[in-house]
Amino acid sequence: MDLGLSGRVYVLTGASRGLGFATAQGLVADGAKVVISSRDPERVAAAVERLGAGNAAGVAADLADPDAPQRLIDEATGRFGRLDGALLSVGGPPPGTAGRVTDEQWRSAFESVFLGAVRAARTVAGALGSGGAIGLVLSTSARMPIPNLGISNGLRPGLVGVAKDMSDEYGPRGIRVFSLLPGRIFTDRNRELFAATGDAERAQAEAEAAVPLGRLGEPAEFGRVAAFLLSPAASYLTGLTVPVDGGALRAL
Repeated sequence: MDLGLSGRVYVLTGASRGLGFATAQGLVADGAKVVISSRDPERVAAAVERLGAGNAAGVAADLADPDAPQRLIDEATGRFGRLDGALLSVGGPPPGTAGRVTDEQWRSAFESVFLGAVRAARTVAGALGSGGAIGLVLSTSARMPIPNLGISNGLRPGLVGVAKDMSDEYGPRGIRVFSLLPGRIFTDRNRELFAATGDAERAQAEAEAAVPLGRLGEPAEFGRVAAFLLSPAASYLTGLTVPVDGGALRAL
């Protein structure tokens, strides 16, 4: 199936590795151009090299910085001449129960995870025309709390609500907004969470046992779903949350 991605241009944040990078690979494979960002300039440069300089540009940026979204938009339009959408991912906040993390940890996470994503989505929407799409990479914690990830459990559901609200507001302009809920996918983030338990092998085995498909997902499996949802092939999908979790969520 032709996804209609050829010649289109997308901004992806938190995309020097993991799920964002896998999505960039999927977009580029179908003919799109991408601008990727993360806070680490060396990782950004390495990711651009892997994607191919003719297909990708990179910007070292932190979404907690109010100027970051416009910098990414300017890079997309300046380098590739247009902007068709964005995949916004800000990474995971630090572990800890909701009652034990500090005020400062809550504030810092709110600035980057919540307000940073809202600001970026609002700014990108202002630069998009009809046919544009914005995806927020969240977590299955938006629907089902994950033990010891209190900040994520608190902030992700709110972002689902924001995405739904924005889909209503921007829909009349032909702009789609949606959320993706990755589950246990074998990224560096999940490796870190497994290691933090003190027994990474056991933690991974327990995570796999909780997935009906009996395994962790691969980043490319998420990337293909995200690329489809951003593409014109998904032109009648907006305001929805899409779990990519191997069936782990039990809600209908």
